[in-house]
Amino acid sequence: MISKILARGGPACGYLFIRYLKGITLLAALPISLLLGWVIPGATAGLVKLANSERYRASRYLKLPEAVPLPDALPRQPGDVVTLFKDKSFVRSLRLLLMPPVVIVELFLAVFAIAAVPSAVISMVIWPFVSDTSILGVPIDSLWKASVFGPLQILIGIGLLGWVAPATARGHARAVLGLLAPSAQELETARLNQRVEELTRTRAGAVDSHGAELRRIERDLHDGTQAQLVSLAMRIGIAKQTMADDPEKAAKILDDARDGAEQAMTELRGVLRTMYPPILADRGLAGAVSALSARSPIPVELRVGDLGTVPAPVEAAAYFVVAESLTNITKHSAAGHVDILLERRGSELYLAVTDDGIGGARINEESDLLGRGSGLRGMVHRVEAIDGQIELQSPIGGPTTVEVILPCA
Repeated sequence: MISKILARGGPACGYLFIRYLKGITLLAALPISLLLGWVIPGATAGLVKLANSERYRASRYLKLPEAVPLPDALPRQPGDVVTLFKDKSFVRSLRLLLMPPVVIVELFLAVFAIAAVPSAVISMVIWPFVSDTSILGVPIDSLWKASVFGPLQILIGIGLLGWVAPATARGHARAVLGLLAPSAQELETARLNQRVEELTRTRAGAVDSHGAELRRIERDLHDGTQAQLVSLAMRIGIAKQTMADDPEKAAKILDDARDGAEQAMTELRGVLRTMYPPILADRGLAGAVSALSARSPIPVELRVGDLGTVPAPVEAAAYFVVAESLTNITKHSAAGHVDILLERRGSELYLAVTDDGIGGARINEESDLLGRGSGLRGMVHRVEAIDGQIELQSPIGGPTTVEVILPCA
């Protein structure tokens, strides 16, 4: 019985005491906030953060799922009062100013609930030796008063600690969740704003990735195929000049030119394959990933479920994620085995590539000294460009897992 009362009353009194400290701090900061808050954007943004903190603590005390936070305060310039009072999160956070007068009463309740029983027991023991001993405000100068008012205070304290304080704390927490809850319109506006920011970021990443891809293709064509074609043209020109005087030498030069043409075609096919692999059109995503797995120097266990109809951009993104992952694993992981899972989950395509290597992979904007990281960033750009999600788990010592979810609807 006593343990249950303490289990209910202890957290409740602790919750009320912390609310008192926050309420008094808010009351102390109120004059400065009123004078400077409209000038300093950080002060009003801090009030919204305090409101979200109170909602979080209230939901934790009530053992409810984490409360949906208020949207962040609107960005504004110092002195921009119009934006300040258009900010619904800030206006709603002003309800926190109701806290200081309430928490004073709650603090008295919490302190009395905790101290009532110990103080009653102590007073019942020391009243013969201390002349000004009192219980419940009644001076104790005789045994019958100590015997009546002492147990009465103990019962009151038990009632406050076991039932009244928890009920008060629950009421406070529910009031916080209700008064500071964002409206459906505010949540929808915040969601749309977040979506716009996300799309802006992912589209910028896609543009950067596309530009880097174009530069890579240009470099490959310039350094590889173009050089081969220039060499081919020179050989044909030399063969044409020597044809009349030395037909055998001209024939040998033409044979070399033919070999050069075949090599140029091979390099050109390699460049085209990086743009949109023809194998995707010929064999589909499952066949293309199977071909990548078969060419990998590291043993690959491939599990492919029923994929259904997959849009071409999603197929290309998934193919390049697998190709880049296998390349990274071969170069950097020191892995001995790779697992690939590819399956359809409702309207989404799920892909997971796991290796048993050394781990430590990170997503960097640029390559590190060992040439790692930029390939993973390219994968992120490809996936986010089609509203997909990618997650990298690579603790030191391994294993490394790349999980990708791509929308197919």
